[in-house]
Amino acid sequence: MSVNIRGKQIGDGAPCYITFEAGPTHNGVESAIELVKLASASGADAIKFQIFNPDKLVADKAQLFSYDILLDRDSGETKTVSEPLYNILKRRSLTNEDWKRVKKVADELNLAFFATVGFQEDLEFLTEIGCDSIKIASADVNHFPLLEQAAKTGMCIQLDTGNASLGEIEQAVDVLVGNGNDQIIIHQCPSGYPAHLSSINLNMIKTLKTMFPYPAAFSDHSPGWDMDIAALAVGADLLEKTITFDRCTPSVEHLMSIEGNDCTKFIQSIRDVEIALGGARRIIGQEQMINIAKVRRSAFINKDLSAGMEISMADLDFRRPGNGIPPSDYKRLIGRTLTQSLSHGDQLGWHHIES
Repeated sequence: MSVNIRGKQIGDGAPCYITFEAGPTHNGVESAIELVKLASASGADAIKFQIFNPDKLVADKAQLFSYDILLDRDSGETKTVSEPLYNILKRRSLTNEDWKRVKKVADELNLAFFATVGFQEDLEFLTEIGCDSIKIASADVNHFPLLEQAAKTGMCIQLDTGNASLGEIEQAVDVLVGNGNDQIIIHQCPSGYPAHLSSINLNMIKTLKTMFPYPAAFSDHSPGWDMDIAALAVGADLLEKTITFDRCTPSVEHLMSIEGNDCTKFIQSIRDVEIALGGARRIIGQEQMINIAKVRRSAFINKDLSAGMEISMADLDFRRPGNGIPPSDYKRLIGRTLTQSLSHGDQLGWHHIES
C-alpha cells in the first residue's frame, strides 16, 4: 500500500520521500519561513513543524530536559546541557497567524506542509489551513483520543514509534484504521538527542514493512547522514531529517541537523544511492551487452582444418571477444563436421558447421 501526498507516491517502487524537519530549529516566524525556503531550494518534498501549546502541554514548567550541543564544528566537541522542557517548547510556539504565513510560503514553493500536533484544536487548525499530513509524536502513541481525532481528519497520519513496543504500535494502527483512516506512515524514530548507535535499530524498518502494509519511514536523530543512507538501503520509504542554519546553535536538535549547502548534498546522496541500489531484478542494458561481448570469450580454431573434418576439443581455443560461439556451447561443437576449411586463428561460427 502506498500513500499519495500532493501527487507524489510514498511506498514501494516510488522514490524515497524526503522531509526536512524545522520544528525544533526555528526561533520565530521569520526563521521558520527561511527554513521553508532552504528546504525547497534543496529539493525536499516536504517541510515539517511542531505545533504545540506549551502552556497546555507541560504541567511541570520546571521539568528539566537534557540534550547535547555542539561547541566546535571542527573538533566535534560537545556539551550536555539541561533546561526546562517548557522553555524549549515555548521557543517553538507561534501564533496561528504566524503558522498561516509559514504555510502560505510552503504552498507558493509547492512544498508539502507537515506538522506534529498535540491537541484537538491543533487538528482543527491544520484542517483549516490544508495541512498535508499530521504526525503523532512517539510520546503519544497510546493517546487514543488524539489518534481517533487525527484519523477522522482524513489526512495522512505519520506515526512516530520511539520507545513503543510492537504491541503498542499495532494498537495505535488499529485505532487509526478503526476510525476510517488507512493513509498511514510508520516511523522508526530512535530516542535521544542525538541518538546513540545502539538505539537506532535500522532493522526495525524491515520489521515494520513485514508487519504492516503501510510505508515505513526513518526519523533521523544522528549527526550527518550515514544512518539515512543505511535506512534507505534497508527499505525506508520516507526520510525525515532536521535542518538548521547553524549546528552550533545552543539549543536542542541543532547538533544533529544539517545546514546550508549540506541540505542539497544530503538529497543528492540519497538520489545517488537510489540509482545505485537499482532493482531486485537483474536487467542487462545495451551498454552492458557491449561490454559483455568485449570481455567474454568465444570459440577460435587453433590449427588449420579442412572442410569435412570433425571438430575435437583439441582444435579449439576460447578467446576474446565474446561475439561468437560461447564456451558454454562447447559440447554442441565436439564431433560436428566443418562445411569449409578454416585457418589457425579463425573465429568459429555456426555457419561453418553442418546442421
